[in-house]
Amino acid sequence: MIDIAYALGGGGGEGTGGFTGFIPIILMFVIFYFLLIRPQQKKQKEQRNMVSNLKKGDRIITSGGLHGRITGLDDATLTLEIADKVRVKVGRSSVAGMVQPASQPQSEKK
Repeated sequence: MIDIAYALGGGGGEGTGGFTGFIPIILMFVIFYFLLIRPQQKKQKEQRNMVSNLKKGDRIITSGGLHGRITGLDDATLTLEIADKVRVKVGRSSVAGMVQPASQPQSEKK
């Protein structure tokens, strides 16, 4: 005959503690933090620092793909010169990155 406690799942085996059931969830959160959340936060911080340190004469690229040189700065906007005497205003948030000038080739040693 089957014992009632055994049929209800309370008998026969040892019950696991409440904390040990949460260990896999905690481990998954820690892994997600170090693999996904933390690198994204570092990238956002670097982007904010780059945008706040822009100055006249810097060459940038916007998220729309415009390449230009900064000719004017405002709190929320930048004025870019994208060609001779062609200037456009873009928001600071649309700056994707700085354009590094092509490095000069080193002179060959003889």
